[in-house]
Amino acid sequence: MLLAIDVGNTQIKSAVFEQNTLVQKEIIPVSDWKNSVKNSLKNFPEITNIVVASVGKLQKDDFLGLSETVKVSFISKESAFPFQNLYSTPDTLGIDRMVLAAGAVLQFPNVSRLVIDAGTCITYDFIDANNNYLGGAISPGIRLRYESLHNYTAKLPLLTIEKPEKLIGDSTQQSIHSGVVNGVAMEIDGFINANLDRNDNFIIILTGGDSVFLAERLKNTIFANPNFLLESLNQTFQYNQQ
Repeated sequence: MLLAIDVGNTQIKSAVFEQNTLVQKEIIPVSDWKNSVKNSLKNFPEITNIVVASVGKLQKDDFLGLSETVKVSFISKESAFPFQNLYSTPDTLGIDRMVLAAGAVLQFPNVSRLVIDAGTCITYDFIDANNNYLGGAISPGIRLRYESLHNYTAKLPLLTIEKPEKLIGDSTQQSIHSGVVNGVAMEIDGFINANLDRNDNFIIILTGGDSVFLAERLKNTIFANPNFLLESLNQTFQYNQQ
């Protein structure tokens, strides 16, 4: 068994895998990550490996010493990936985006792929049918947009994510909800349409914490999987073992 850990900007996600089957998933508070990992190792004594991908503050040394019987692997830019990285600044490409690209290549061979990760930021990553990673885009996520409207204006309130009642908001709150949520949905649909115009053999993968909320608001047909990064982390680990 494998424990996959995704250390993000604002939270930590973990999942226990039996081969390619996700057995248990957790969202872990940063302050309690060590106890949570120890509990997973206790509840699943069959775990022999921990694989970690981190864009947050936790690094490999933080995980060493958690167990004498479990091997810790840290996915980094030096790991093996099933694609050719054509990013012009490869050293700046986030490891989370690289893992997502790896998962897209391993799960969906011989097609072009657009991976959209709707989390703190919304990232777009394009990998062609020849397994060339070409790059993508980065924009603020839903919560960042709500927060920026409040933090960089004098009177706009800080709201939490909510389905807009209508396209044209008839109050300040409804205008904010429409602007943020509908704006994100239209942005994503725009990126998808632009890529569909250029590619016939194409799949769109939507993941991240806001993927389920957004999926029903998009006009395009997508493959929505909020666990895709954890699944990709598991598959990237297996790829490196081979």
